[in-house]
Amino acid sequence: MRPTRTVLLAVGAVAVAASAAVVIVNRRSDVAPTRPAAAIRTQLPGLTPPTGDPTLAGIDHQRPKTGGITLVKGPFDDRFTWSGAKVAAGAVTGQLRITSDVSDVLEVQVVAGFYDAAGSYLGLGRYTYHLDEEKIAPHSGLPSEILRFSVTAPPAVRSRAVAAAIGVPVLVNE
Repeated sequence: MRPTRTVLLAVGAVAVAASAAVVIVNRRSDVAPTRPAAAIRTQLPGLTPPTGDPTLAGIDHQRPKTGGITLVKGPFDDRFTWSGAKVAAGAVTGQLRITSDVSDVLEVQVVAGFYDAAGSYLGLGRYTYHLDEEKIAPHSGLPSEILRFSVTAPPAVRSRAVAAAIGVPVLVNE
């Protein structure tokens, strides 16, 4: 037999043996199949995952005066300042100036608890800003850190909403 044929037959025999070994190993019944979703599951004792949009504790217990706005403490209060906030026609408008960073703001959420003239809580409204990276115009220098917001009261109570409590439960920078 020629040496080339002998080498080819030997290589073929090794390939067949290796394939058979792989099949035998994969057919073992004592090996549990891998489940990728189970491999990344994490459970931390005592930690309950969130079930909805974030809010601020006490936003529904403020009792602001007619035409007034009460600021509710949130986790990011040291990262922005309020300006021009006012309540009118069932909505709160104003501006946030982000002071914590020089990078673009990726996400901000402003919540407003609306109240009637007697100081009774009526409902919650929410404004969410999300950076649309496809619409970013090139800029030089520091990015604009002023965000204008408008939070509207729920439709069923809008005509009675004359005061508000506002706060920021979400603020994400790059």
